[in-house]
Amino acid sequence: MARQFQFRTENGVETVQIAVRGRQVLARPMLNFGPAYTLEQRRALGLQGLLPPAVNSMNEQLKRVYRQFDRQPDDLSKYVYLNQLQDLNEILYYRLVAEHLDEMLPIIYTPTVGEAIERFSSTFDRARGIYLAIDNPQDIDEALASHGAGPDDIDLLVVTDSEGILGIGDQGVGGIRIAVGKLAVYTTAAGIHPLRAVPIVLDVGTDNLALLNDPAYLGARHARVRGERYDEFIATFVAAVKRHFPKALLHWEDFGANNAHRILDTYREEHVSFNDDIQGTAAVVAAAAIAAVRAKGERMSDQRVVIHGAGTAGIGIADLMRDVMVQEGMTEEEAARLFWGLGSRGLLHTSGPMRPFQERYARPSDELSSWTVAESGRYALADVVRNVQPTILIGTSAQSGSFTEAIVRDMAAGCERPIIMPLSNPTAKAEAVPADLLAWTDGQALIATGSPFGPVEYAGTTFDIAQANNALVFPGIGLGVVACRATKVSDRMIAAASRAVAEMTSAKRLGASVLPTMRQLRAVSAAVAVRVVEAAEAEGLATVTLDNPIQDIQDLMWQPVYPTVEVVTEIAEPSARPTDP
Repeated sequence: MARQFQFRTENGVETVQIAVRGRQVLARPMLNFGPAYTLEQRRALGLQGLLPPAVNSMNEQLKRVYRQFDRQPDDLSKYVYLNQLQDLNEILYYRLVAEHLDEMLPIIYTPTVGEAIERFSSTFDRARGIYLAIDNPQDIDEALASHGAGPDDIDLLVVTDSEGILGIGDQGVGGIRIAVGKLAVYTTAAGIHPLRAVPIVLDVGTDNLALLNDPAYLGARHARVRGERYDEFIATFVAAVKRHFPKALLHWEDFGANNAHRILDTYREEHVSFNDDIQGTAAVVAAAAIAAVRAKGERMSDQRVVIHGAGTAGIGIADLMRDVMVQEGMTEEEAARLFWGLGSRGLLHTSGPMRPFQERYARPSDELSSWTVAESGRYALADVVRNVQPTILIGTSAQSGSFTEAIVRDMAAGCERPIIMPLSNPTAKAEAVPADLLAWTDGQALIATGSPFGPVEYAGTTFDIAQANNALVFPGIGLGVVACRATKVSDRMIAAASRAVAEMTSAKRLGASVLPTMRQLRAVSAAVAVRVVEAAEAEGLATVTLDNPIQDIQDLMWQPVYPTVEVVTEIAEPSARPTDP
C-alpha cells in the first residue's frame, strides 16, 4: 500500500509529507492540526469548508484544550478527555501534557491509569495498539504486519500480558492501557517519536472472575493460560518481533511474578529487552538510595537493607543495589549478606519456601537461632527490624500501614538518619505515609514514596517528598538504547541510569528531596540516556557510535510542535530514521 504521509527531520527541522486529502487528513491524529492549518495549506490539502474559518496558533489551541481539561469533574474524566484529544490531534495532546507535566502525569500514568484499566471494556472507544491472542498464535505475524511499519520504522514496543497491573493485579485485555500510558511517558519525557513506538497486549485469558462474568468484557473469555502453551506463545511472539522489528527495544511490562524474571532472563540475550517492573523500579529506588546515602556521607556498602515484599520488584531492587555495592569493592556474596527480604510468609530463609529468583537472598537458618522473635519459628517484619537494625527499609508489599510506628521507632533507635521507602501503589496500599514517618523519626527520615505526596511541615521545616517514580528512569534508558542501537540492556547500563538520576539532586539540606521532581523529567531523561550510551559503548554493546552524545541525544528527542507541511502526490522512499505509517 502506498505511503500516505511521512515525518522526517533534516538539519533540525521536522517536515511532514502528506499525500492524502480532505477528511483523510483530519482522520489521522498525527496530521490533524485542526485550525492551525493556514488558508494556503487548507486549499492544497482539500480542507476548505472542513474547518472553521479562523486560523489558530498552537498556543491558542493549548489555552482552549486546557480549559476543557480543567472543567472535567474527576481524574477519570480527565483521563478520558486526554485520550480523546490524543485520538483527535496527537501533537497537541503531547504538547499539552508537556506544558502541564506535574498535573497530567498522574492522569495519563499511575495512579489514574489503574482505574482506566479496570474500566477498559465499559469505556472503550477506539483501538490503540496491537492485540495478540493466545487462542490465535498463527495470526501474530499478520497482526504485526498490519500495523504497517517496516523493520527500520519502530524503535520501541511496550508489551504486557496484564497479570500484574500496578497494584490491581490481573486485568486481562484492559492492560493495553498500561502499555499506551508507558509510551505516552516515553514520548513526553524522552522524545521517542509517537509513530516509532507500539503498545501491545498479549491476551492469554484472565483469572479475574469479575471480568469473565462481565458481558461487556472485550478479551478472551477463559482462565489465564499457563505452562508450556504460555511459553510457546511468548516464544512465537518474540520470534515474530525479531522478524518484523529487529532493532526495536522490547519493553516487558506488568507480567506476573512467576513469569517476569523468567521471561527477561530467557530473552534478554536473544533480543534487546527491558523489564520496567524489575529493572526500572530497581533503578529509581537505587537512585534514591544512592542520593540518600550520599547525604549521610556514607556508601551503599555501609548499609543494611530490609525489603518488605521481596517479589519481582523487590528482588530487582536488591539485585541492583547489590551491584552498586560490588562496584564499591565488595564481592557479590558479601553484598548479598546485607539484604533481608520478606515474602508473603515472612523472612526468606533456607528452611522456608520461596521462588527460585528469591533464593540468592535467603538467610541461613542457623543465623536466626539467636534472634528474639514474637512467635517461635516465624520471622515477621517487626522481628527482622528489631534484630537487624536496618539503615534502609523498603516496602513493595502492597500491605497498607505495614510500617507501623513501633517498627519505625525501632529502626530509628539504631540509625541516626533512617532511609525509608514505602513504594506500594496506589496510595491506599502504601506501607506508611510521610507525615507519620517524619513524626516517628523526629524529622530525621530520608523518604521516597511510590505514590505522589505533597510537602510535609514538621518542626518548622518543609520536607519535599521524593516520588520514586519509574518515569525518572525508563524513558531515558529507552532513549539511550535507541540512540546507540544497543544489542542488550545490561546491568551496568541500569546502574549508570541510577547514578545519573542520583547526581541530579542533593539531599544534604534537611527537608530536600532525594530525587528530582517530575518538572525536571525531560532533562533527567536526557542525562540518563547519555549515561546509558556511555555504559553501552564501554561494554561493546553499542552498534551506533555517537560523536557528541549530549548533542546527538538532544537532537534525537522529538518535540511536540507542528512540523513544516509539504503537500505531495506520492511519498518517496524514506530517508534515515523516518516515521511513516
